[in-house]
Amino acid sequence: MEINFEDLKVLYSEEQLQTRIKELAKEMNGFYKGEEVIAVCALKGAVLFASDLVRELDMPVKMEFIRLSSYGSSTTTSGKVNAVDIKLPDLNGKNVLIIEDIVDTGLTAKFLIDFIHMNFHVKTFKFCSLLDKKITRKVDVKPDYYGFDVDDKFVVGYGLDYDGYYRNLKYIAYKEG
Repeated sequence: MEINFEDLKVLYSEEQLQTRIKELAKEMNGFYKGEEVIAVCALKGAVLFASDLVRELDMPVKMEFIRLSSYGSSTTTSGKVNAVDIKLPDLNGKNVLIIEDIVDTGLTAKFLIDFIHMNFHVKTFKFCSLLDKKITRKVDVKPDYYGFDVDDKFVVGYGLDYDGYYRNLKYIAYKEG
């Protein structure tokens, strides 16, 4: 599939994204009540979302980064999660918030959830995704927090990419047709 900027249609505008991020942060602020949080951002796709989200949180936040891959240069997941870099500090007894860009098949989310639960005894564990694409789910995973539902469209922008491009868009778009 070839994607050109001219072919893209806005799905969620910059204003919609920022409004929803503030709403999510308000929910999280109510849950954590000022306690320290370790925010684990799944690179590369979630970096813009995570950056905007943590700036809205009203508690001490430490950010950690992991790198996973399941798409490569394709518009569909390979079905296999590749842990490119998943080194994390000791999370035992901590409030852990995983931040992802999109949950589609759920395989990456399940991998992350299982990894945290097998390796650490955390105080609290929450999973947040900007987008929830329930229509393509292959495993039973539900984000604790999510920004928007998305149907069966291939989306780019605001961190989400096609072959490494389009992450820099300030909105989320899809290719029509």
